[in-house]
Amino acid sequence: MINEPEVRELLRLNGERLYHREGQELEFKEQFNLAALADYFRDFAAFSNNRGGHLIFGVKDAPRVLIGMSEKSADQFEKIDPEKITGFLLDIFSSEIHWDQAAIEIDDKKFGVFRVWPSNSKPVIARKDEGKDQTIKNGEIYYRYGGRTQKIQSAELESIINHRIEQNNQHWLDLMSKIGRAGPQNAAILDTEKGLIEKDETRVLVLDEGLASKLKFIKQGEFVEKDGATALQLVGDVVPIDQVEVIKHVKENLTKNYPLAAIDLADEVKGLVPGVGRNEVWKCITENDLKNNSDYSAYNFRNKKHEDEYRETGVVPSVTPSIYNHAAVEFLVKVMKTNRE
Repeated sequence: MINEPEVRELLRLNGERLYHREGQELEFKEQFNLAALADYFRDFAAFSNNRGGHLIFGVKDAPRVLIGMSEKSADQFEKIDPEKITGFLLDIFSSEIHWDQAAIEIDDKKFGVFRVWPSNSKPVIARKDEGKDQTIKNGEIYYRYGGRTQKIQSAELESIINHRIEQNNQHWLDLMSKIGRAGPQNAAILDTEKGLIEKDETRVLVLDEGLASKLKFIKQGEFVEKDGATALQLVGDVVPIDQVEVIKHVKENLTKNYPLAAIDLADEVKGLVPGVGRNEVWKCITENDLKNNSDYSAYNFRNKKHEDEYRETGVVPSVTPSIYNHAAVEFLVKVMKTNRE
């Protein structure tokens, strides 16, 4: 979520001009224009590869004064579909870019704000050309320097690579340390992608995927019966395991089952039904409520907090994209062909 007091501070005036200047974590734009999305995406990647930052619309350049977005600009900004933007970003860049948006009003002036978060899997690399003049180029890595976005320099790239190696090494050290404390003879691996608890070739417990997601681990002697709680009955000999180390592959498993971003889905449907445009595909998805049908789609939550909020409230965060399977393509093609008969 965007912190509105923080944005208001970034737009604080010193006399008639802005107190804060553009920097590694701040970029100002005069107006928002959908035609310039590639430029904004370039900034998204640059912020993501550094410490994150804000991209704010409605600030005049030279001198930096608050003018607010024009009516046309504000209208375009408010009509942004977060799912489509996330789909574009997933299509253009190698790693997911986490971002939020908000419209804020100050002294009857409207300002558009994008908040971009640091990537958890740097570097974010462009994997295709994008923009009229190839603003984004395949294979390039963008980085946010003091007040400007540009291709990354060797020192920053080396730092990112070294940090990634250190993280990976630390994960292995942590895992080995836990196994060492428990003893190799007592340790096992819970693979949530395959639904297996593996100790050796003779002791493997297979869990149904639906059941695995609902299981609760409890300590011996602390069981409290609860109406409606999920129960698992084990029949036969049970070999106790002193420690279970969890490896999560939930995200990988999700994208295997639902490999298509919204843009990919639309392009496949367009290729199979001549004359269909993306807007017609979006409309068909909405009319048939595909986003809420797990036979065809799933919500690709940006983080665990968003997923937990959804499970508690039933409300999907606005920045959460849906991803789709090939059954969704077949369904949409069938519906659209039928509508054309």
